[in-house]
Amino acid sequence: MKKVCEIAQLGNPVLRQQAVQVEAFDSNGIIRIVRNMLHALSESSGVGLAAPQISELVRIVIIASRPTKRYPLAPEMEPVVMMNPNFEVISELMKTDWEGCLSIPGIRALVPRYEKIKISYYNQQGIKQELVADSFIARIFQHEYDHLNGLVYLDRVVSNKDIVSETEFQKLMDQ
Repeated sequence: MKKVCEIAQLGNPVLRQQAVQVEAFDSNGIIRIVRNMLHALSESSGVGLAAPQISELVRIVIIASRPTKRYPLAPEMEPVVMMNPNFEVISELMKTDWEGCLSIPGIRALVPRYEKIKISYYNQQGIKQELVADSFIARIFQHEYDHLNGLVYLDRVVSNKDIVSETEFQKLMDQ
């Protein structure tokens, strides 16, 4: 059985560093990183992952939305590997909703994010792609994109009162 990559935890300096552009999309190193990210995601209850979370400082994110224990209402989609991603805001409308992070276990917080964005990125073959994302998928992308820039979702929280333990979050959801 393949060992899952360790997810960097809050406090690890790698989570506060800028990731660098992917230069050779089909290099063995990049293929290995993507494989490790996909494996780590499949073994977790996460819906997205950024390369810095597995201590790789390259601009790669994977969105893999699916219903999980952590996100029971998440829409189902195949994993999308995005290299050197960027986005533009389609609508200035922002929504505040709950987020968690594999790098910050046991905590949830209310985070404002743009509701509708257009993502541009390169796929694993180095072909430029675009994806219009809204709601939960847009939220996942913005969360992962922040990781590429040395930010975590707690940096986006408006008030410390919007941060709760996972236990209290579950109580809120059960109401």
